[in-house]
Amino acid sequence: MNPPCLAGIASALLATSITFAGAEPVPVTGGLVEGTSGTDASVRVFRGIPFAAPPVGPLRWKAPQPVTAWTGVRKADTWGTRCVQAAMWGAPLVSREAGMGEDCLYLNVWTTARLPGEKRPVLFVIHGGGFAQGSSSEPRTDGEWFAKQGIVVVEPNYRLGVIGFLAHPELSRESDGKGSGNYGLQDQAAALEWVRANVAAFGGDPGNVTINGESAGSLSVSAHMASPLTKHLFHKAIGQSGAFFASPTGDMVERALEDREKAGVAFADSLGAKSIAELRAKPAEEVQRAMMSRNGGWGWSPGLDGHFLTERAARVYAAGRQARVPLLAGWTSCELSMAVAMNPQKPTAASFAGDLEKRFGAPRAPAASKAYAAADDAQAQQAAADLASDFFIAYSTWKWIEVHAAHAPVYRYRFDRALPAPDGSNRFGAIHASDIEYSFATLDTKPDKWTAEDRQASAVLATAFANFVKTGDPNGAGVPEWPEFGKTRQVMYVDGVSKAAPEQGRARYELIDQLAPR
Repeated sequence: MNPPCLAGIASALLATSITFAGAEPVPVTGGLVEGTSGTDASVRVFRGIPFAAPPVGPLRWKAPQPVTAWTGVRKADTWGTRCVQAAMWGAPLVSREAGMGEDCLYLNVWTTARLPGEKRPVLFVIHGGGFAQGSSSEPRTDGEWFAKQGIVVVEPNYRLGVIGFLAHPELSRESDGKGSGNYGLQDQAAALEWVRANVAAFGGDPGNVTINGESAGSLSVSAHMASPLTKHLFHKAIGQSGAFFASPTGDMVERALEDREKAGVAFADSLGAKSIAELRAKPAEEVQRAMMSRNGGWGWSPGLDGHFLTERAARVYAAGRQARVPLLAGWTSCELSMAVAMNPQKPTAASFAGDLEKRFGAPRAPAASKAYAAADDAQAQQAAADLASDFFIAYSTWKWIEVHAAHAPVYRYRFDRALPAPDGSNRFGAIHASDIEYSFATLDTKPDKWTAEDRQASAVLATAFANFVKTGDPNGAGVPEWPEFGKTRQVMYVDGVSKAAPEQGRARYELIDQLAPR
């Protein structure tokens, strides 16, 4: 080959690189999209890419439909629309969309790839928020840091609350035997299918996808691993505080379709709607207000539908029929500590002993008193915070890890980095969701007074996540040796100084496990 030919090839390759590196269009399902630069100029961000048709009008409470094609080049430089939601905790979660509405099935992509087909590992992030709040544009889960590590990040929205999880007999009849009530999970599934079809155009590898989520996002991860519709669409999983394994209180359990349909009928009746057509004709704002008037908006979440979830996830795992993929999972050291810290009536050693007997029964009370030791009032407050956290979400996550470790590699962590808070809400340990900014290296999206120890904890956790996304193993430069849990019973305790050590608190979870429904 002569030099002019070599020069021509080099010019062509350079032109292709420049095309992807700049703001030139990228082909995806539906048309062409044009991204923009991230905070770091090396990162390309594609915001608000539609991955399904707007689920409005007659498509409300239907499975996501194919994306509506567009002509010309769509500018992917705004965050789209967050799904209909309300302030469930007194204030909305921080997001960057300008508006809210039912037309919300958009996703965002971060990448530093210069060429399509570079086969970079993919991180697919499912936001939390109790299946009632949140969005893919939250600053705390911004994908830029991971993109700079050579990872393609994809974060979708999904329908929430009653809009995302209403079941009803009429809806079940419409679905040709596919049940009703899991539209939010089906949105996530549609976004995963979008990744398989389109992520290569952004330099990603559809054969190396890791799904991640915190709280409701982590529950979703556990469900996707159990669903016959999605368990083949990813290759690794990260769960942060949450899984569909029921605690003794019945939390984190998927309700039967019949029960959810009855709740749907009651909801329609409360709005005076005699049919789904009438309910679909109601403005989303009216539907949302009615949802909030019933139990503060809670209770609308995934359940059994005979399609996405054909049986309870815990039973799928017990039979070993889940996706047997590497799992990195854990929780914070005191998930629900604010339930004690912010309660003006603090437990005492005497009152806590009575609470343990009430929860565990007289025969198990001595074992419970040993597992949740409370020799004085100060210890009783810590033990009560631990107990509330365990029943809320820690036990469910522990059980998920325990069962899955029999079938695939599992790396377990506990996030211990608790900052002083003016209201004292986290004085018993790291509270729920406090690990998110650390794991995404996004501490500076909050105005807290971060210390060198915080930076170090974030560096370890985020780097471990990045390593796991790439290889299925969190170990590597910058991460203390992190043994596989199933073989060693070693847990990574993440703090200013992070280290692996033997599992703590096992007696607590084994005790709760005796009461949990099967």
